[in-house]
Amino acid sequence: MATKKDVTVEQKLRALFLLQQVDCKIDEIAILKGELPMEVRDLEDEIIGLQTRVTNLEKGVQGYADEITGHHNKIQEAENLILRYEKQLEEVKNNREYEALMKELELQKLDIKLSEKKIRGIKHTMTDKERILETAKANVAKKEKVLEEKKVELEQIIGETEKEEVKLLKKSEKAEKDIEERLIKGYKKIRKAYRNGLAVVTVERNSCGGCFNRIPPQMQLEIAQRKKVIVCEHCGRVLVDENIMSESTIDQEQG
Repeated sequence: MATKKDVTVEQKLRALFLLQQVDCKIDEIAILKGELPMEVRDLEDEIIGLQTRVTNLEKGVQGYADEITGHHNKIQEAENLILRYEKQLEEVKNNREYEALMKELELQKLDIKLSEKKIRGIKHTMTDKERILETAKANVAKKEKVLEEKKVELEQIIGETEKEEVKLLKKSEKAEKDIEERLIKGYKKIRKAYRNGLAVVTVERNSCGGCFNRIPPQMQLEIAQRKKVIVCEHCGRVLVDENIMSESTIDQEQG
């Protein structure tokens, strides 16, 4: 069995390029799985906040309803007192009693008018709050529907990608077997340095496929010969030629 020392530079370059392709696919899966759980958590937190608001609005509306009931009770009490005072008027014996009863009647009538005015004001405010409450409830329902859709989507992605991810990880491990530890460490270090995770790129239109800086003709020739590992002098990425892997080679490496 050939050791890593027996592996040619060309084979190492192919293995590195294959490893990059596999890792890019793993990155795509990670992005999909990484964004959706965050969206789900954000939606769950948002819904909790909205539900708390709905609860507070419901308590507020109920409070207004209780106030209206209280004022109706006051009106009923005042009306009962008015009936009693009017009956007492029929039995008054002097002007003093008459004036006292008339004063009480006037006070009760004023209390009724005040309660009726307050009821009108509370009902107006209550109507506005009920409108806001209905909007909040509709918003919660809308968010809950989106959350359910996101959860289903996440479950589907997890279900679909788990097997694919396992296969890709196995391919990644297989590719690493033909690459010495020094190169693997350098590869991983470069991947971490760039947001797109590209550490191995092809020369495209005489330029680096990573930073797009021009590659000198002599360096392009050396890259095409695959006799040594060459990195871009601008970004540090490993450079390989576009024909580093034919379809048959890829199939053979991935099989």
